[in-house]
Amino acid sequence: MSDVTELDARPTYAFLGPAGTFTEAALLQVPGAANADFLPCSSVNAALTKVREGKATAAMVPIENSVEGGVSATLDAIANGTKLQIVREALVPITFVLTVRPGITELSQIRSISTHSHAWAQCRYWAEMNTPNAEFIPASSTAAAAMGLLDADVTYDAAISSPLVAQQNSLNVLQTGVEDNTGAVTRFVLVSLPGTVPPVTGSDKTTLVIPLPEDHPGALMDILDQFASRGVNLTRIESRPTGEGLGNYFFSVDAEGHIHESRMSDALMGLHRITPDIRFLGSYPAAEQLSPNYGRHNSEEAYREARAWVDGLRGITGGL
Repeated sequence: MSDVTELDARPTYAFLGPAGTFTEAALLQVPGAANADFLPCSSVNAALTKVREGKATAAMVPIENSVEGGVSATLDAIANGTKLQIVREALVPITFVLTVRPGITELSQIRSISTHSHAWAQCRYWAEMNTPNAEFIPASSTAAAAMGLLDADVTYDAAISSPLVAQQNSLNVLQTGVEDNTGAVTRFVLVSLPGTVPPVTGSDKTTLVIPLPEDHPGALMDILDQFASRGVNLTRIESRPTGEGLGNYFFSVDAEGHIHESRMSDALMGLHRITPDIRFLGSYPAAEQLSPNYGRHNSEEAYREARAWVDGLRGITGGL
C-alpha cells in the first residue's frame, strides 16, 4: 500500500480516543485526513480490532515515548493476532495545558485537578510546585477530564489535557506547558492490513517482531549480528513476554532501512534462518530525517557486484 488514502474515496481511521487526544493530533498529520472519517476507540486493541475486522482503513496508535519508552499495549497488540502493517509514522510533541472551570483565575484557587493517570505522572512535579493543595482526580482520558469542565455540576476545578482539546472546545486555558519533561515526544504509527510496502525514500524504518529462538548463550547476539554485519542500525529494541511462561520473550525492533534495500533484505533472510516465526510489520518513511551510516561493502552497488560474481561462478561451474 503506497498510501492508505488511496484505499477508499473516504477512508475511516480508528484512533485511541476520544476526540482531542494526542493520537488525534497525530492522525491529523496524515495526508487527506480532512476528508476521512474518524473513529475514536477506547483502547489500542479496540482500534486495531477495527482494522482487522475491516471496519477501519487504518488505525493511529502510540508506539513509543521519549520519556517512558515503548508503549506496551501497542507492542503486544501488533505482535499477536492477524498480521498488520505499519505504513506511516508521526511525531507529536507532548505538551500539556491546564484548563479551568469558569470563575477560576488564579492557580491559588485550584483545589482539585482531573486528568488521566499517565498525564498526571508527567505533570506531577509541576502540580506539586504550583498547586500544592490540589487533589488529583483520575479521569478516563485527558480529553474527558477537560470536557468535564463544560458540565454545570463539575466537581473539580481544573484539568490537564492536550492543547488540541482545549482549542477545539474553547476551554479556558490558565497555564500552558505544565509538563515536567520539556521536549518530550510521542511516536505514533498508522497501521493497516498488509498491502504494498511504501517505496524507498532513503530515510526509512523497518519494524519487526523477532521471537527469541531456543534459549542458549549468545541467542540475542545471533540476532543482533544479522543487523550489525550488514550495517543496519537499530533505533529501538525492546523485549516483551509472549505470555507463554517465564523465559519466553520476543523482541520488538525498529531498524534504519527498507526491505527493498539489499542490506535490509539480506538481514531479514538471516533472521528468518534463525527464527522462522519472525513477523515483518512494515517498511515506511521515517518521520525524522535519518542518515544511515554504513560501509561501502554494505551498499547496493556492493551487493549487485557480489550477486553478479556468484552468478558468474554458478555459470562456470554449473552450480555451487
